[in-house]
Amino acid sequence: MVINFKQRLKQFETLIGIVIKLPCSETAEALSKVEFDWFWIDMEHGALSLERVQLIMQATGGRCANLVRLPSNDSVWINRVLDTGCDGIILPHVKTPLDVKNALEACLYPPLGSRSIGTGRAQNYGMNFQEYLATANENIVIILQIEDIDAVKNIESIIDVPGFDAILIGPFDLSGSMGLIGQVNHPDVQKAIDSVKEACLNKNIPVGIFTSDSKGAISAKQAGYSLLGVGVDSTYLWKSAKQTVEEIKSI
Repeated sequence: MVINFKQRLKQFETLIGIVIKLPCSETAEALSKVEFDWFWIDMEHGALSLERVQLIMQATGGRCANLVRLPSNDSVWINRVLDTGCDGIILPHVKTPLDVKNALEACLYPPLGSRSIGTGRAQNYGMNFQEYLATANENIVIILQIEDIDAVKNIESIIDVPGFDAILIGPFDLSGSMGLIGQVNHPDVQKAIDSVKEACLNKNIPVGIFTSDSKGAISAKQAGYSLLGVGVDSTYLWKSAKQTVEEIKSI
């Protein structure tokens, strides 16, 4: 487990990540050597089984933090994903303070929560069982994803719930929830995004956002975002290949 990632997050260090959707541990292994700070392993939209998620994490060799976006905000998924030994989870479509409280209840071992106790890769298959139980609550990174206009309206009450580590804005789903699907640069969408960012920064809460390229990530960094999801593994693959083909054909 990349223990220092949580501390770096709390210190508002710029943390550069990539969305991992391809169910290929070799691709993940190669990308982990590019010096990304974290992987956004996407079970919500990627074709990733729990087995593949674990193989991807094993392939990274501790070179970056592994944060898994759950397929749904569900206690069963929370428990199963945490037992893979991930560094943290990204909870999609958080809309209310109750969503946060329910998720935290599922993430934390007693007495702080009700996470089920068992053995898996997280506990080194039982070899570090007691040590993991003693430290998991303080080490696991819990990130709430704000990607609905209802969540934007509830942002103050959402971030008042103690126990999570950062907010991550999903601009595309947010645009869809506002009837402006895909129009992430629309003034109304940008206004909603900015309101979430400012609410978080005013309460000293790290905030992140997805961007599609380095230009967007640099702008986000300059605007105060510290947790940056920059692009998708499959997109980097086809863009590079497309550029190569076009360059050759242009001669």
